[in-house]
Amino acid sequence: MTKAAGKRKASGARPPGKSAARKPWGGRFSGATDPAVERFSASIHFDKALARHDLRGSRAQARMLGDVGLIPKADARSLLRGLDLVEAEIEAGTFPFDAALEDIHMNIETRLRALIGPDAAGKLHTGRSRNDQVATDLALFLRDACLATQQGLQGLRGVLLERAREHVDTLLPGYTHLQRAQPVRLAHHWLAHVEVLGRDAGRFADARARIDRSPLGAGALAGSTLPLGREQTAAELGFEGPTRNSMDTVASRDAALEYLAAAAISMVHLSRLAEELVIWSTAEFGFVELADAYSTGSSLMPQKKNPDVPELVRGKSGRAIGNLVTLLTVLKGLPLTYNRDLQEDKEPLFDSVATLRDSLEVMAGTIATLEVRRDRMAAAASDPMLLATDLAELLVRKAVPFREAHEVVGKIVGHCTRNRLDLRSLSRADLQGFHRAFERSAAELLDLERSVESRSLAGGTARVRVLEALAAAEADVAAGLARAASASGLSAGSGAGGSTGSTRRARAAAGGNRKAAKPGRSRKT
Repeated sequence: MTKAAGKRKASGARPPGKSAARKPWGGRFSGATDPAVERFSASIHFDKALARHDLRGSRAQARMLGDVGLIPKADARSLLRGLDLVEAEIEAGTFPFDAALEDIHMNIETRLRALIGPDAAGKLHTGRSRNDQVATDLALFLRDACLATQQGLQGLRGVLLERAREHVDTLLPGYTHLQRAQPVRLAHHWLAHVEVLGRDAGRFADARARIDRSPLGAGALAGSTLPLGREQTAAELGFEGPTRNSMDTVASRDAALEYLAAAAISMVHLSRLAEELVIWSTAEFGFVELADAYSTGSSLMPQKKNPDVPELVRGKSGRAIGNLVTLLTVLKGLPLTYNRDLQEDKEPLFDSVATLRDSLEVMAGTIATLEVRRDRMAAAASDPMLLATDLAELLVRKAVPFREAHEVVGKIVGHCTRNRLDLRSLSRADLQGFHRAFERSAAELLDLERSVESRSLAGGTARVRVLEALAAAEADVAAGLARAASASGLSAGSGAGGSTGSTRRARAAAGGNRKAAKPGRSRKT
């Protein structure tokens, strides 16, 4: 054994090997990477999701290098041809992904060397670091993800609007503290979720608007001495221009944070909508019945029909919240500029993108196909105590101070509760025993439909206001889909019909599971 070999054996080092030579940084090292380190540091199993975006960036890079004269035009053409071959292999599922090559960037570059030769392939990385390369890939991915998420949110809004149009005249209790509060229209209730989801879509639009600068050309952290055409690559990739600070470019991940924050908020909002579906589908409420296509059963109890889809959406909101906290924690202690910790940005990001996408899809199908039990909602809305506030406001119209009116009606409610009386059964004399301003009986003063219609202020439950809100929301959804379709290069016409199409597909998939409502029909749960 030679002295050098003995030292290597004692220290655990290995002689230069194939693994070290294949690394883009292998020239500095004389020993191979330990297999445990290769497994620990490899990211190809998840960052191959960036393949399409990496190819886009590399095409822009190759064209720019040829145009500015840093590589021969013939080499630029060879690179573009090779990148097309790589893309075809990835799409066909024949691309030889190799964990030893660490990431998607080196997998593509290594394959390119095999396809077009090492000389031309070796020129692609001219003036480029994996630091600005991955920042570019991530920016392109986030721009696409923001658009797709906006479309998903607008699609769910469209489904809610279609169901709301069906139920402008369906009344049910509105709730505070999960206690019956005041009567509302079901359309008004669903429009509340439409408003929330609209703000969610706006957050993704805002986030995308801030991803308007191209990282390509920022290098490892300080730019390049080479005459790179950053403006050219920025324009080709659809950015407003190049980033303004190379250190910020490779060190920052706030665009990913912003997506994760918006996704966590959206998932929390979906969780609240899902919770209502879970509650409303219980035998105790019986307001809705979910279609068979969006329900499951019990392995033991044959009578069960479980709302697993909304329950899973509710549960998966925790993943989205956790993914945001994960990346916040990764970033909080990092000095400028790039640190390998930043590799941990992708798995939580990819997970949240997929989780939100799938949740929006199944929630749209669930709502499109559920059966509304008008009879159960109407029975709950007929509770006369829902009109107690109306009684107090009648006194206010008689110049009674509201706090006094509130106390008076509170006493009336207490009297009815203790004596198990229907509020509407109180005569004029009964009411005047609490306050002389009452001029008629409770039955004459209180009317469910009149109560709902009397709330005619902007944003209220009156039919005219609900119809106005529906029309405004429908226009907003159509405009949002058109903007997203335009930004993604699709025709606005094909995008704008997405909500209607998704509703029809969901209903068709559910088959005959969504039955016509039959007043008084009991549910088996």
